[in-house]
Amino acid sequence: MDWQRLADEQAISALLYRYARAVDTKDWALYRSVFTDDAVIDYTSAGGIAGSRDEVADWLAAAFTAIPVSMHYITNIEILELGDDRARVRAMFYNPMQLPGSDEPSYFGGNYHHDLVRTESGWRSAGLVEETRWRAALPDALRTPG
Repeated sequence: MDWQRLADEQAISALLYRYARAVDTKDWALYRSVFTDDAVIDYTSAGGIAGSRDEVADWLAAAFTAIPVSMHYITNIEILELGDDRARVRAMFYNPMQLPGSDEPSYFGGNYHHDLVRTESGWRSAGLVEETRWRAALPDALRTPG
C-alpha cells in the first residue's frame, strides 16, 4: 500500500473542502490560503472573472455581498496526475445559491480543474479553472437565450 499517496489524496480532498467552506462562509482570508500567492483563477464559464488570487478574492468578496445563501458540494475528486510536488485534480461541484433578484434558489453544476503544488504549508492550488456545465432556475434577468 502506498501510504504517501493515501496521505496526499486525503490532504488534497481536505484542501478542496476548505475551498468550499471559504466561499460559503465568505472567509476570504481562508479562500486565499487555498491558493499559492501567484495562483491564476478562472471563473469565466460562470460569468465571473479570471485573474490573480487576490484579484479574484476581491471580486468574490464584492459579488458575494449580494448573495445571502450558497452551499458548494464538492464530489468525485479525481487525482488525474500525482507527482512528488505537483498534482492535477478534477472534482465535480453542485452549488445551490440564492442570487440577487430572486426568492428562489438557483443551481449550478460542473467541474473544478486544479493544478496543485506541494508547499511547506501543504498542498495549494496554483491554478483553478471552473467549468460550469449546467445551470437551473436562474432569475429571469440572468437567463440567456438558447
